[in-house]
Amino acid sequence: MSVALPSPVEHVADVELLRGPRTDPSAPPDLLIEVPHGADERGHYDRLRSRLTGDLPADLHEFFHVNTDVAAWALGRATALALIDAAPQRSVLLVRCLIPRTFVDCNRVADYRGGPLDAGALTPGIPSYVRDPNDRALLLDLHGRYVELARQAFAAVCGAGGLALVPHTYGPRSLGIDAVDDDIVTNLRWACDPERHDSWPLRAEVDLLTRDGEGQLFAPAGIEAELMDALTGAGFTPKANDTYFLHPSTLGHAWSVAYPGRVLSLELRRDLLVEAWRPLEPMQAVPAACERVAKLLAPALERALTRR
Repeated sequence: MSVALPSPVEHVADVELLRGPRTDPSAPPDLLIEVPHGADERGHYDRLRSRLTGDLPADLHEFFHVNTDVAAWALGRATALALIDAAPQRSVLLVRCLIPRTFVDCNRVADYRGGPLDAGALTPGIPSYVRDPNDRALLLDLHGRYVELARQAFAAVCGAGGLALVPHTYGPRSLGIDAVDDDIVTNLRWACDPERHDSWPLRAEVDLLTRDGEGQLFAPAGIEAELMDALTGAGFTPKANDTYFLHPSTLGHAWSVAYPGRVLSLELRRDLLVEAWRPLEPMQAVPAACERVAKLLAPALERALTRR
């Protein structure tokens, strides 16, 4: 029995279905591309910030610019188009979260409190600087609405035998900041000072999130090695589960556990996908840079689909 596809929800998620010219219109989508950190435009931030009434750190938009996954949505959509171009019998369901992770992270269990970032922990579901009860209630409602929509999307695609791609982007360096708290903007300004920024450890250009902390593989069989080879051959320096892995606080982990062998998550270094790395300022994806990576991801995904 097929599961209905989710519908867009204003200010929560965009949903788009792309079908190739040779697609069976009665078949479920072959691939889901879910972008839980897709709210990467200043307008996304301003819209939700205007709905929050409690006190928040001054200039919090600077944290938004550093921490948002700029180009993840552009990369995801470019990958969908590349797949359909190469395999016109395929169809792709795209889901873009419109809720900025500055306020609530839709790739986290909502009540996850986070941990020391400089020791490898992840940012929280709702940051500690959001204290107003009405604000927290609003954010929990938005989070729940998005997660339910994503759950429906994974059921409709992966539950029917398809695959999912969950693309993220991250900053080029692991900044020496241990917590997301009231001092986050001050600490970011310190860490991103031009005299200090390049002293922080450089991250892998691509990090494939294919395994949990125990090393158990959850990604489609064979795709980890295949992408490592393809990315290396194209001049990238990829790693697998290096900066991050499939952490149980993330919904990427939850979807991978629910649909083992059907979900691929990955991180791309943001400075490779934008016109210039300006950590405290707005940045825009460069289409050609996203397409370069998409043309490597699409063939690997197509082969994984063929092996189903």
